[in-house]
Amino acid sequence: MNGNIFEIKRFAVHDGSGIRTTVFLKGCPLKCKWCHNPEGITPKKQLSYLPHKCVKCGACAKMCGVHSIDGGVHTLERDKCKCCGKCTEVCFSEALKIYGTEMPAEKVAQIVLEDIAFYKNSGGGITVSGGEPLLQAEFVRELFTIVKTHGIHTAVDTCGAVSWEKFVTVLGVTDLFLYDIKHTDPIRHKYGTGMDNALILENLNRISESGKPVEIRIPLIPGYNDDDENLLKTGEILKNIKTLTKFSVLPYHEYYESKYEAIGSKFEMFETTPPDDLTIQHAITLVS
Repeated sequence: MNGNIFEIKRFAVHDGSGIRTTVFLKGCPLKCKWCHNPEGITPKKQLSYLPHKCVKCGACAKMCGVHSIDGGVHTLERDKCKCCGKCTEVCFSEALKIYGTEMPAEKVAQIVLEDIAFYKNSGGGITVSGGEPLLQAEFVRELFTIVKTHGIHTAVDTCGAVSWEKFVTVLGVTDLFLYDIKHTDPIRHKYGTGMDNALILENLNRISESGKPVEIRIPLIPGYNDDDENLLKTGEILKNIKTLTKFSVLPYHEYYESKYEAIGSKFEMFETTPPDDLTIQHAITLVS
């Protein structure tokens, strides 16, 4: 079975315990305004162009009419692009990249298994992320089934906004769920993500009841979810998770805004700034 993948990151250290390989799958039901992986939102292929890497050599223009170089200026007509990837094959400066590649579970497993020694020595493993990996639950199950025959720890990084049946598909082969709580209020949650939190919280409770370990991640976004009331309510939710292993506060940052421009997508984040250390510590205290 093939998965729709936009990146495979080896030697990841923030997606579960130990050294891991994180496999990023395309497609997500949420549209978080602060999403740091915008290339993972749509399941469709996307062409990324990084102007600062372009040396204006013209190789892409010779390969495809979507590109042109005139007066030292590179022009990309995205509405004509079919994401065939031919331009990326001749771009030696790596200014061009296609996000979205169909890969069979066996091939992805081979890549993951290349670093098995690092997983065993560090207590790491494989994490599937996105996008929302459980939109491709059958692929995740097949991939995890293969790697678990080698004793590799498996983790799913999910937003939780999928049917419970998707969770059931991978439950038997998943060792850990990484789970976001973005906001406790359904209206505010919908404002920030495009969807309320009812299904997300329901699935979180079901995971807890299933006995599977859960690690909670809280993206801290000043002006959105950093108020005391929301943080205290988040803490109350955490108290009811029987299988909670840890929680992390992940501060909002602005480093990913250029990703939107690179794929020709509009950045629609509301005005805010990254939280300082005191704000982060205050949040941790209230949630605890």
